[in-house]
Amino acid sequence: MTRKMDGALSFPVQVKRLPQKGLTIKIEADAKERDALRDFHELEEVKSFKANLQIIPWKKDGIRVKGSVKADIVQSCVVTLEPIDARVDAEIDSLFVPQDSRLAKLPLDDNGELIINADGPDIPETFSGDSLDAGAIAEEFFELAIDPYPRKPEAEAAPPVEVTFGTDGPDEKPVNPFAGLKDWKQKT
Repeated sequence: MTRKMDGALSFPVQVKRLPQKGLTIKIEADAKERDALRDFHELEEVKSFKANLQIIPWKKDGIRVKGSVKADIVQSCVVTLEPIDARVDAEIDSLFVPQDSRLAKLPLDDNGELIINADGPDIPETFSGDSLDAGAIAEEFFELAIDPYPRKPEAEAAPPVEVTFGTDGPDEKPVNPFAGLKDWKQKT
């Protein structure tokens, strides 16, 4: 297996030659990869990124990926824009099947309508070719575990914005943006 960098974390795994007991993969991002993760996910800094994955055969031609992603990152507070240290801790348990697998077909009822059980297991994702990108899977779960609105505990909400129109007082009405259209309509 070779490790390559295409602007995001990549670690391709040949799944056609996967041992029956599976394969354990440990990914630890180096400085260049942490910088790429920082830029791609719009973070202040990625101090560390580690993924421990177990890739195991599932059913006839499917793959199960289980494991965890742990990372230390720095984000900007949405209120104060100050840096916040955060910990990403994501569990991974996903199924993948080749595109042409019967397991990839969505279940339909007798009327041809799609059946989705919100509490049931997820439908396996598909992949093409004979490899699966373990780095991209780890990065996807990393992204999902990042707090989209990080906020310092002591940060207060911004005060409401007060808007006044003109200097004649609070009774002055704002200019109607459609007033010009009224004049235009009368000309035609």
